[in-house]
Amino acid sequence: MSVEGKGRVLTTRKLLSMKMKGEKIAMLTAYDYTSARIVDEAGIDIILVGDSAANVMAGHETTLPITIDQMIYHAQSVMRAVKNPLVVVDMPFGTYQGNSKMALSNAVRIMKESEADAVKVEGGSEVLESVQRILSAGIPVMGHLGLTPQSIHKFGTYSVRAKEEAEAEKLLQDALALEEAGCFAIVLEKIPAALGKRVAESLKIPVIGIGAGRYVDGQVLVMHDMLGLNTEFSPRFLRRYHNLRDEYLKAFHQYVEDVKSGDFPNEQEQY
Repeated sequence: MSVEGKGRVLTTRKLLSMKMKGEKIAMLTAYDYTSARIVDEAGIDIILVGDSAANVMAGHETTLPITIDQMIYHAQSVMRAVKNPLVVVDMPFGTYQGNSKMALSNAVRIMKESEADAVKVEGGSEVLESVQRILSAGIPVMGHLGLTPQSIHKFGTYSVRAKEEAEAEKLLQDALALEEAGCFAIVLEKIPAALGKRVAESLKIPVIGIGAGRYVDGQVLVMHDMLGLNTEFSPRFLRRYHNLRDEYLKAFHQYVEDVKSGDFPNEQEQY
């Protein structure tokens, strides 16, 4: 875990201080060594080794198929690169739901084998026992409420969650319960901005949004989405900061042309 004095700049304590000061928290996904080095250099506060790797790295339609072994592999790759950000690893589907002893065992394995700083789990009251058991071992836990992609088959849609008052109230109560249990932060995904504001103002711990409006304590995006590598995904909350897919295509096309024409390698590019 990140401990004050070990050289890592971002810790769970630092994040709490950032919330108290009103300093926004920037969080981004990374899944490999090379990308994580660049993300670290850019000054990101938190790197999420997300189970979204199932989508953007492995091509699955949902996050459900990714395994704990695969998550640990991605987390190990990221941890070899980073110096400053807090690194949080998603616990994949089936590793913490319904069995708190199994949840603790899997969380311990992720922490020991990846040397990451924290784990993230989806859900509220349904997973509270697992959250409490993981926390009892001294492992920091980040919660995740709202749209929870691991529950896609239950919801049947990726549409905005908690638009009705009953679901909104349950989300708030779940957030308060996660905070009381000891979670150091919570991600809110795809909920009305007004509810995001309400939750952020009700909690002492940081609330990080992805499609939860501007009034929360920080934001998270999937790197492949914000860089324009994944052009099929275009929700309202996504701001594309680049169009790397076109840049990649241009470079690859030029390489093919240069090889086919004999232009590459030239005299200066050989021994």
